[in-house]
Amino acid sequence: MTIEMINSAQQAALVAAGVFFLVGLLTGVWKYVQMHMHQKREHYYIGIAHRASLMYAFAALLLERFAAFSAWSEAVNFWAVVVSAVYFGLAIGTYVVHGMLKDTTNQLKAPYKLSSFSLPAILVVGFMATLIVAEIGGFLVLFTGLLKAFF
Repeated sequence: MTIEMINSAQQAALVAAGVFFLVGLLTGVWKYVQMHMHQKREHYYIGIAHRASLMYAFAALLLERFAAFSAWSEAVNFWAVVVSAVYFGLAIGTYVVHGMLKDTTNQLKAPYKLSSFSLPAILVVGFMATLIVAEIGGFLVLFTGLLKAFF
């Protein structure tokens, strides 16, 4: 297979997989340094960022495979991948920020903290609602496209 045979949705998914995997590797180093320097556990959200990045890297590869076989148009598949990948990245980003700030061990527990600030509940709940719709919706678009192609 050559690069010319890969459509834009597949390219986006592969780039996302590479970025997430790299972030997973780098947060792994960060985790190790914290554990080594402090001789205890890393900050809770550094561990979550590390694991989530690695899992999202492989989830992006799954999106790439579904996009490769989807019956929908290239544009529909591209946006389904991009929307999912952007929210994967935003989730990882929140974990990294909380790991850097060491401000919470549960970002979904009220009061919602970001450093010394409290975030409005509507902001956190709204973000989580759009994350759920984007991640599941993006995948469902690709999955239904795959099913349509198969049947």
